[in-house]
Amino acid sequence: MSASQPQHLADAPTDTPTVPADVPTLLVKIFGKDRPGITAGLFDTLAAYSVDVVDIEQVVTRGRIVLCALVTEPPAGLAGDLRATVHSWAESMKMQAEIISGIGDNRPRGSGRSLVTVLGHPLTAESTAAIAASITDTGGNIDRIFRLAKYPVTAVEFAVSGTETEELRTALAIEAAKQGVDVAVVAAGLHRRAQRLVVMDVDSTLIQDEVIELFAAHAGCEDKVAEVTAAAMRGELDFEQSLHARVALLEGLDASVVDKVRSEVRLTPGARTLIRTLKRLGYQVGVVSGGFTQVTDDLQERLGLDFAHANTLEIVDGKLTGRVTGEIVDRAGKARLLRRFAEAAGVPLAQTVAIGDGANDLDMLNAAGLGVAFNAKPVVREAAHTAVNVPFLDTVLYLLGISREEVEAADAQGA
Repeated sequence: MSASQPQHLADAPTDTPTVPADVPTLLVKIFGKDRPGITAGLFDTLAAYSVDVVDIEQVVTRGRIVLCALVTEPPAGLAGDLRATVHSWAESMKMQAEIISGIGDNRPRGSGRSLVTVLGHPLTAESTAAIAASITDTGGNIDRIFRLAKYPVTAVEFAVSGTETEELRTALAIEAAKQGVDVAVVAAGLHRRAQRLVVMDVDSTLIQDEVIELFAAHAGCEDKVAEVTAAAMRGELDFEQSLHARVALLEGLDASVVDKVRSEVRLTPGARTLIRTLKRLGYQVGVVSGGFTQVTDDLQERLGLDFAHANTLEIVDGKLTGRVTGEIVDRAGKARLLRRFAEAAGVPLAQTVAIGDGANDLDMLNAAGLGVAFNAKPVVREAAHTAVNVPFLDTVLYLLGISREEVEAADAQGA
């Protein structure tokens, strides 16, 4: 896969050709060992023949460069000389050259533009072939491929035209499940890099734990609480009823346990990287939780989150009463909070991203512009826009078109 992003100068949204269809053009292809000065050297060679640049693509893979330049044909009688000069220059650079005559610009791309992100751990040739074949089966054409990351997963992005996003998403979701890879399909456009809001569930998403189970361990009722939690997350129990039932088991627990639970919370691998990168790129980040403000308030302060909302454990005379106070954050409540956060952030709902793992996250995932099921239960994976099934939260960045190289560069600059 490409290790450097293709560079297109002729990429007008309407795909209007930069040269008439009947104008002769030359496709000049240079390939060999990469080194500084190749691109400058080729165009310096072409400049002597007064050609116009129509398009350029360049990729570098494992130190090998492929540079393609689509240019207008030189004045009459000079084409042969141009060919000889380019081949001579390439030979002096220990490169190979291929020059193909043709007419006009690249063919126009079909209507319907989508970006398909594929995550594999590893990404096999078999799964790549299957995804590519599914794109073709929907009538789509792969225009470009770009590698977003090689660690902790391999992530590649396909630019696809010729088919509608929803149709492509449906087809690839089925194939991704068969191949054991994660696939996200979003409409192409400038909105993908517009300022956004990302809202996450907390338990088993932002953190590895279920907070109420941490409290329950101190109360000696961990098994009973875990059983109810699992049933609720599978959608088998009403969340509010299960919440009250679980919290009731904590009655009489000393409030000093709050600090202990905070110290026991384990962030999901990649959580800090995800939040730090999003914040540097101008995103706003929030959390909504069916857990408790006693933990989410601490997470908000530690991670620099813009928004946080959860249930609140009632504490009277230094003891947990076994009740919660205030607005209950349940399945419908999470969706309401997403909308509330979006309004406060000044971000259209279509430019929000929601991440969660349980049945009580479904309304939020469906309300967001992009809903991501993170290591989720089957019912959630089937309903979300896309799913991530690797234990690294920062892989969500790749679904937003943010490459690992961009993350590392930002970290190195301390931006």
